[in-house]
Amino acid sequence: MPFLGKGKNNNERRQFTGDPEDYRLSLVEHLEELRDRIINSIVIIVVTWTAGWFLVMPLFGYLNEMAVKAIKPVLPKGAEYKEVFHTAGAAFLLKFKLSFFIGLIIAFPLITLQIWWFIMPALKVKEQQVVRKIAPFTVVLFAMGVGFAWVVLPSAMRWFASYIEEFPGTSLYQEAGSMVFLILKILAAFGVAFQLPLVVYILGALELLSAETLLKHWRQAATAIFVIAMIVTPSQDPLTMLMMAIPLVILFMISVYVVKFTQARKRKARLLNPEDDETRSNPFE
Repeated sequence: MPFLGKGKNNNERRQFTGDPEDYRLSLVEHLEELRDRIINSIVIIVVTWTAGWFLVMPLFGYLNEMAVKAIKPVLPKGAEYKEVFHTAGAAFLLKFKLSFFIGLIIAFPLITLQIWWFIMPALKVKEQQVVRKIAPFTVVLFAMGVGFAWVVLPSAMRWFASYIEEFPGTSLYQEAGSMVFLILKILAAFGVAFQLPLVVYILGALELLSAETLLKHWRQAATAIFVIAMIVTPSQDPLTMLMMAIPLVILFMISVYVVKFTQARKRKARLLNPEDDETRSNPFE
């Protein structure tokens, strides 16, 4: 239930029996509901943005220290490593942007709930149960992506910084906060990209794609994964792209075989209970 809205009228709009047929709204009521969710999301972002303002310095110090520890040891002897501001207002703008970025990360699950509460009445009870069962896996996959990126990031940064020694007499002066932003973007990109197996599973469970089709066109799928990895990789470098694409291809193949097992089990169930299949409305059952 939204914490901003029209009070009683808004509550009346949200009362339903679990059947989408009993929750038909007019266009105006749908727009009012959408407005409430948007307002709630804006309030959430403002609150988390404020919290992010106080979290900036501890998080910045931790991530920046990780980058320094990875880069400094591979710099050539005598090379300086400094992070610099080019204008007097750059420090404030850095803290401003970082707090907003942190706030978005914190707000993302809450905004997702707002989206879920908006579309939930359009789903039947069984369909809602399916989404609730799948939802925890999105968290697990996101954590897997972030964890994988966290493990390989120091090695990637060391590899890039090692090329500086090929240019004698140079030093490394970076815009303050650039490495922290890059780390946060890569962590977020890996977390989102690791949702691919879940997408493949849902499409297969809904029988929009068959396991046989996925296996037949696995080369095209792998190529598409590499292209997507190239697009979403914040640093736009081949090494990070490979770091993202290779595990995604492996997860994709695992998902295909899980879909193959699921679809085979469903086909067997249909053969054993053809009458039950005619009344089955939930493709995940």
